[in-house]
Amino acid sequence: MTSPTCCRCGKTPSQIEEYVEMGVLESMEPDQLVREGEGTYNPETNRFACTDCYIAMGQPSSRTGWRAP
Repeated sequence: MTSPTCCRCGKTPSQIEEYVEMGVLESMEPDQLVREGEGTYNPETNRFACTDCYIAMGQPSSRTGWRAP
């Protein structure tokens, strides 16, 4: 399966220190961590918004929960 990518910067979870560190703490691969625990992850597009990009985009939200396009 292809790694998820950030919808803004295009990085994969393994390229983002935050997800690598959380993966170590949770004993999970960064990709799995994003797929199972990242609220912005969109399984239809396999994209998410990393923290820096989510903040830079103005922290978008919706009534049903915002997911990366």
